[in-house]
Amino acid sequence: MTSGPVLVSVTVADAPEPWEKAGFTVTAGSCQVGQVRVDLGAAGEGIVAWGLAGVDSGVVDGLDTRVDRSSHTEGAVHPNGTVSLDHLVITSHDPLRTRGALEQRGFEVRRTVEMGDRRYTFFRVGEAILELVGPAAADGDQPARLYGLAFTVDDLDATAAHLGPLLGAVKDAIQPGRRIATLRREAGLSVPVAFMSPGRGAI
Repeated sequence: MTSGPVLVSVTVADAPEPWEKAGFTVTAGSCQVGQVRVDLGAAGEGIVAWGLAGVDSGVVDGLDTRVDRSSHTEGAVHPNGTVSLDHLVITSHDPLRTRGALEQRGFEVRRTVEMGDRRYTFFRVGEAILELVGPAAADGDQPARLYGLAFTVDDLDATAAHLGPLLGAVKDAIQPGRRIATLRREAGLSVPVAFMSPGRGAI
């Protein structure tokens, strides 16, 4: 059972066309992926905000956090085979500071891993995982930012065949038994997007 805030939506500063080209079904400017909605067409670049249930609105260590009370909608069928949002990535120059800010809003740390000079902190936010990435030791005081999206697909090889040169090489993911491939910049999205094979998540 998930406790704490639940991710309902992310707002991305992209037009619908590149998302459709990348194999997503877009309806009325939004893309429903599992239990998470991607709202397109905002001003700016990349992921500009996130909407959650069970949290107060406001800025959380630089993250534009909005209350989203939308009722759950079944995910659309996507030509690229996407079935759910595996994880939303946040980057921070001071992950301990960002972690503290999130915990004050009710987010619960589920796991922390250090690999080399990087620290990865994981939270469960409903169907998806929130992955906070940053240096093991703080290297700046800039605010955190919403960075990237990783989607789970039914069949990663089929996704690669569908996207062709728009998708990078398929390789082993950090999670044992899973594979991952990253959408290339040529796809025209302003947010880093990866596709993962089904399997156990990071937590």
